[in-house]
Amino acid sequence: MINVVKQKAGAVSYLHVCDAQSFSKAKPTVIFIHGFQSVKENNLHYAYLLAEKGFRVILPDCIHHGDRDSGLKNHEMMQAFWEIVIQTIHEIDILKEHLIETGLTKETDIGIAGTSMGGIVTFGALKRYPWIKAAVSLMGCPNYRDFARYKVDKFLEAGFVLPFDEAQLESYFAKLDPYDLANDPATLKERPLLCWHGKQDKEVPIDPLLTFVKVNKGYYKSKPNNMQVLVDEHADHKVSREGVLATVDWFADYLQESEKERYHAGSTKR
Repeated sequence: MINVVKQKAGAVSYLHVCDAQSFSKAKPTVIFIHGFQSVKENNLHYAYLLAEKGFRVILPDCIHHGDRDSGLKNHEMMQAFWEIVIQTIHEIDILKEHLIETGLTKETDIGIAGTSMGGIVTFGALKRYPWIKAAVSLMGCPNYRDFARYKVDKFLEAGFVLPFDEAQLESYFAKLDPYDLANDPATLKERPLLCWHGKQDKEVPIDPLLTFVKVNKGYYKSKPNNMQVLVDEHADHKVSREGVLATVDWFADYLQESEKERYHAGSTKR
């Protein structure tokens, strides 16, 4: 039986999904981040399938979303997008520390995944946290500056007026640099990274991702299979069933490796 329990770590509300028999035991854990203007419950299908494979799954609500809804209007949410991304990156570390302190996982057994905004968060987390064992970005963008500029252009095309000038915009973009994986792809260090994207996606265009992977494949010379991109030629901004199952399989292949390695090491000592 799979248990789903609502819990909190500080201000972060999350769903804790895990097999009932091992709910309180240490095991490989996936922290899964939802998309913009979505909620943690919308990713329960990922969590269920991952839990069936033996993982613990943590589904947090990002600030201004779900249980943490602050009543922002749509345009206010749009303006807060990068604030949400950056705060969520920091809250991933809070969740990690909470999981370790409560004995639910080890630092070497944690993976990160997310859809759309959550996929964008995943790339930023990979830059910030070397402890991430494996990751999956679904419909994300690794280049924060490029995506921020793209969104500003779309905002202007829609007829909105920005409350700041170009110099202020550049100053704002500069604040994203510490989280921009495209600035320092060497921080990946050949960690397993799967990216899924729809070719017809207009919300988060695929081209920056494809460029990033093409330019940085060299960082995976000794482990070329550790970076994979799955492109659905017909999909727009919605993950296909194949993308969901690929996510589960990716963590089964790469996040449970450390468990297997410890087991074999113990067997050898005997």
